[in-house]
Amino acid sequence: AYWMPSASRRIVTFYIADNYGKFFPKELRPRTECLNWLMWQMGTAPFIGGGFGHFYKYAPIKIEYAIDRYSMETKRQLDLLDKHLAENKYICGEEYTIADMAIFPWIRAIPVFYGATEFLQFPSYKHLNAWMERVGERPAVKRGLKVNGFTDKDLAERHSAADFDKLPKE
Repeated sequence: AYWMPSASRRIVTFYIADNYGKFFPKELRPRTECLNWLMWQMGTAPFIGGGFGHFYKYAPIKIEYAIDRYSMETKRQLDLLDKHLAENKYICGEEYTIADMAIFPWIRAIPVFYGATEFLQFPSYKHLNAWMERVGERPAVKRGLKVNGFTDKDLAERHSAADFDKLPKE
């Protein structure tokens, strides 16, 4: 498998979105908004995943200060997103964009992988949860979530579109 630095992966995302004309606004103001949220995601992912997720779920030694520090920052970011989504259907307004694609997996990790739903009071972020449900219901997202899944209804890995044909029908 080819490894690419995360910043380069984001550049590839921009390139694909630009060249296929989907999920990345063309006009300056909405495009700038989308870029701002993508930069927000790249800046907060280390706190949510590398910080909170690690110390809360995976660290071999539970360090109270680290858990408290990253919990506070994660809750601050969740609150920011919740307030923003109170006025927006998707991250950048009414349209689903690459910003939603980039942010969704990191936020989804909180209840799914870290098991921190109660600890972070995740249900209290009602607009964020509504957005999670909206994004999670998109056919391509449902399909994508089956890759590297953990049940017999998922794919351990994906090499071709035909791999989906091997899954049990829902």
